[in-house]
Amino acid sequence: MILSLENISKNFGGVNAISQTSFGIKRGEIFGLIGPNGAGKTTMFNIITGNYSPSSGKVIFDSKDITNLKPNKIVHLGIARTFQNIRLFSSLSVLQNVLIGFDNAIKYTAIEAFLHLGRYKKFEKKAHDDAMALLDELGISQFANEMAVDLSYGQQRKVEIARALATNPKLLLLDEPAAGMNHTESDELARLIFSLRDKRNMSILLIEHDMKFVNHLCDRVLVLDYGRVIFSGTPSEAINNSEVITAYLGDFLND
Repeated sequence: MILSLENISKNFGGVNAISQTSFGIKRGEIFGLIGPNGAGKTTMFNIITGNYSPSSGKVIFDSKDITNLKPNKIVHLGIARTFQNIRLFSSLSVLQNVLIGFDNAIKYTAIEAFLHLGRYKKFEKKAHDDAMALLDELGISQFANEMAVDLSYGQQRKVEIARALATNPKLLLLDEPAAGMNHTESDELARLIFSLRDKRNMSILLIEHDMKFVNHLCDRVLVLDYGRVIFSGTPSEAINNSEVITAYLGDFLND
């Protein structure tokens, strides 16, 4: 397992957002976290990435206990994420947004940066070349010098993924990556996610409401409802599970 969550609970005041939840993600696996709004999915992402501390339980990543570590430490260990609402810097170009992802790997001093001496030039050139390679891999290198906010929604999502990849993650967390995309864009995104997994030997955890997308993409899914696990297994098994249908999939199956 690349990631294991052991009996995770999270309380906000008197509200149980997550209750005694355990699951694991295998190396190289695409794993879906699904469920209705308010089920605790994004809270789980925030616990994994260190934005929230669990009320109880442990988070084990790559055989290390990362429970209660700060987000920047967790990024250094190899976990990156995107967000449900795309978070790009509106005043920066596509390339500049991606370059920010390399900040965790900076190895030069403030004096070297100020004087543009020593390791600064070498690192900046490598970061530029690596960022352009990422944009090329995601098919958006032609937009490198355009303002990120001027791109289409689907292209902005790719910029955010490129910035996450700049941290060289072992595990990539995608929060509703296909939201707002049309059928063609979501198919293209699925192909991209498969490619990233295969080329980089990377594990992927995603939250998604588009069950057709999940069914096509994920090896396994975990279904949450009111912060508790109601199902764990393959997407095809989830679609036929009566509790999952009642809690979440009724509308999807009636489409």
